[in-house]
Amino acid sequence: MIEMETQSESSRVYLRLKKLFGASRTSRKAKRDSESSEPYGLGREPKGVAEVLTGLATELGWNQTLAQSEILDSWPEIVGPDLAAHSSAISIQEGVLTVGCDSTAWATQLRLLREELLSRILETQPESGITELRFRGPDVPSWKRGLRSTPGRGPRDTYG
Repeated sequence: MIEMETQSESSRVYLRLKKLFGASRTSRKAKRDSESSEPYGLGREPKGVAEVLTGLATELGWNQTLAQSEILDSWPEIVGPDLAAHSSAISIQEGVLTVGCDSTAWATQLRLLREELLSRILETQPESGITELRFRGPDVPSWKRGLRSTPGRGPRDTYG
C-alpha cells in the first residue's frame, strides 16, 4: 500500500471506507487489486467539458468542419464592420470560401484585398483548410427560369 503521507486526504478517506464497508462484499470489483483502482490517481482526474469536447472533435475528425463554420459565423470579426456591412460569407466547398457582395464594385474591392483576407482567415482558423476566396456580386433576375417561362427572348419581345 502507498504511504499515508503521499496520499491525498480524499484518497485516504476512500480507502478507509472501502476497507470498512466494502471488504465483506464479494463482487468482481472486490476481487480486483485495491491499489489498481485508487481514486484521483494518475489519469483519473476529472476533465472539463471543453477539454472533453475538444478531444471528441479531434477523435471524430470534426476540427476542419468546426473551423469552417466558425469562419461563416465570425465573418464580421474577420473582415471588420465596414467590409462586413457590404459582404457576407456564403459557403465553403472544397477549400473555397464564397463571399456574396452588395454590388459588383464591392466584389472588385474585395478581390483587391484577397491576399490580406486570406491571411487573416488562416491566422484565426488555421485548421479550416481555406485555400481560395471567390467573390460574387448580387444576383440578377433571370427570365429563363420559373413556373411560367417561355422559350424565346423573354419579356422584351412583347414591347412593340
